[in-house]
Amino acid sequence: MAVRGAVLGRLLQGRPSRGTFSRSCVSGAPAVQGLSSAERKRFIKEHPVPFSAFLTDSFGRRHNYLRISLTEKCNLRCQYCMPEEGVKLTPKAELLTASEILALARLFVQEGVDKIRLTGGEPLIRPDVVDIIAELRKLEGLKTIALTTNGINLSRLLPRLKDAGLDVLNVSLDTLVPAKYEFIARRRGFHKVMEGISKAIELGYNPVKVNCVVMRGLNEDELLDFVALTEKQPLEVRFIEYMPFDGNKWNFKKMVSYQEMLDSIRQRWPDLEKLPAETSSTSKAYKVPHSQGQVGFITSMSEHFCGSCNRLRITADGNLKVCLFGNSEVSLRDWLRSNASEEQLVQIIGAAVGRKKKQHAAHPLRPSRAPRGVPRAVAGVASKPKAVFNADSVRSLRSVFSGKPYFSQCFQSHKFPTPVLQWRCYSSDRRPSPAPACLTGQKSPNNEAESRFTDENSNDVTEVQNSDTRRDSARLTHVDAEGKVAMVDVGMKPETPRTAVATAVVRLGPEVFELVRSNQMKKGDVLTVAQIAGIQGAKLTGRLIPLCHGISLTHVDVSLTLERSRFAVLITATCRTSAQTGVEMEALTAASVAALTVYDMCKAVTHDITIEEVKLQSKTGGQRGDFVRSAG
Repeated sequence: MAVRGAVLGRLLQGRPSRGTFSRSCVSGAPAVQGLSSAERKRFIKEHPVPFSAFLTDSFGRRHNYLRISLTEKCNLRCQYCMPEEGVKLTPKAELLTASEILALARLFVQEGVDKIRLTGGEPLIRPDVVDIIAELRKLEGLKTIALTTNGINLSRLLPRLKDAGLDVLNVSLDTLVPAKYEFIARRRGFHKVMEGISKAIELGYNPVKVNCVVMRGLNEDELLDFVALTEKQPLEVRFIEYMPFDGNKWNFKKMVSYQEMLDSIRQRWPDLEKLPAETSSTSKAYKVPHSQGQVGFITSMSEHFCGSCNRLRITADGNLKVCLFGNSEVSLRDWLRSNASEEQLVQIIGAAVGRKKKQHAAHPLRPSRAPRGVPRAVAGVASKPKAVFNADSVRSLRSVFSGKPYFSQCFQSHKFPTPVLQWRCYSSDRRPSPAPACLTGQKSPNNEAESRFTDENSNDVTEVQNSDTRRDSARLTHVDAEGKVAMVDVGMKPETPRTAVATAVVRLGPEVFELVRSNQMKKGDVLTVAQIAGIQGAKLTGRLIPLCHGISLTHVDVSLTLERSRFAVLITATCRTSAQTGVEMEALTAASVAALTVYDMCKAVTHDITIEEVKLQSKTGGQRGDFVRSAG
């Protein structure tokens, strides 16, 4: 096979040959000295060099895609990515400089890489990111420059990034609910992200890729809302299976598989079309007919794509990783700083690529650590939720719990359709059930929840009047005739409206009470965080209580009231459904989880906090009739 020779060598300004191929003279090669840039690009396209042997592994995979982390720093603290206090950063002197990044990029492009993606941390907090992109754009043979960002600084920087040569944009966004965004990211910024996406559409990026890590119990109820965005906007929403790294408390039960997501979406859009994809693509692409955008699924866990992997990674401190899930790294930074020649660097890179395994570890996947510079879109949950809210979150939380989207104005201003919220309408056992009103887009009279934060000086607590209609069973329904534990079969019972109200009291003491009242706790707004925790607790009751059925809730309301006379937080949880079994356990769980969250938010000040009077106040519906607790 003939290859290009001395003429092309001059054209490429003496860059080293790819792999083991020599550049002997080519019969019939045109004289290209002095050609314009466009003509040189056309010449390269028409006379391709055989792909570098150094970037081809022992399984024949050609690695033409390089991800470069520009920084370890991030301006968010997403729960599935890093702890609230951040991570220990590498000293600045040990990070790659801009010139080192460009030197390595130039070397990889010379060997056959034609796509480079810039990641972090958060790449847009690096001051010279625009200059780096502008220099990358000058590299002959580099077809695509992409960037993954959390979107906080995007709207401000994007015009300059586009002018510098940025081709492809991925924005990480895991929820469409502002309050939940703040809960996940531990920072504000939802509206800035939406402005950035809108700016990208305005500047002609098509599609704008939106990366969403899907986690059970947190945001899988928003799948349909995300898909709805693609109908009228040029977006490619990419649902990413929740992935594990050591230390992120990964749990298989938190992962929502590609197939489960696809089944859920097809219930709404049964004619969802599968699109063809490139062999090396990590995303399985689909499209709602007649929509502007599309959706994709990155199935790293359920259906890995190791066989077609074409990616290499350079971390912010200069380590080459041939596999995201591998724990072997080679420091290119150290070789650069020891004045290694380009030929030596190519040999080192080739040796690392040659050691790449056929596929990553067996399921479940457990890489040794979250690699530095891995973008937030591929990390898992880092620690237990410790949300940081403040008083400004209350309005958006009220909208979440009332079913009236607080973000609708934001979407309208950015020409986004307002999706139907599904926060509360959730079947915890995931089995098909009659769709509640919020899933069908119809307004339900039971979906009017309110978030009640009354003044701390008010002692007005509505007492449930006594109408003792209890008809207690003479036997335990969860124990069979032999005394063994058994789950009650409710399959033959009719579906009827059910309601339950439970309460709890958390005694704080005067010091903590004042801190909560003035919203001065270091962890954030105690009442707001406890409220959202109570809502989540109600939704997850079927998983927490072994013999409790998973049911779809049509309404959950958790209200917290400060009572000065007892220096206490009074918690009231109300749950409603139309089902074959009651919601007493959901109401009790909501009140209990909210109370425990108050304790967790305040325990740094004192452990002398008491949770008491967790009890059912009333319930309606069911064969045993209604119940109302006697006053006093």
